[in-house]
Amino acid sequence: QEQLVESGGGLVQAGDSLRLSCAASGLTFSSFALGWFRQAPGKERELVAAISTGGITYYKDFVKGRFTISRDNARNMMYLQMDNLKVEETGVYSCAADSSFGTILGEQWSAFRGQGTQVTVFS
Repeated sequence: QEQLVESGGGLVQAGDSLRLSCAASGLTFSSFALGWFRQAPGKERELVAAISTGGITYYKDFVKGRFTISRDNARNMMYLQMDNLKVEETGVYSCAADSSFGTILGEQWSAFRGQGTQVTVFS
């Protein structure tokens, strides 16, 4: 059964860093485009960063220069290094996988989604 499981969330102070991980199982990981999404309290789920099967990366403007997305196909893992976190970036961060990079970039319903990991940033 296909599954995505996130880890690495936590409670941090503004300006601190966190590294999120997404472990995939049951799917041909290297064939899927991947993305990190977040949902802040009371807000819509939004794309944060994405990475194609070929390693092309995409970042929303509000995280450029601070977040880094990466993937390790040998380990079926995806990561999100988040530096200089801001209070407004508190939310549930989840990973998604789809055969189409466009689906991830378009923030459409992905084939596979994880349950998410909570990130709380305090001032």
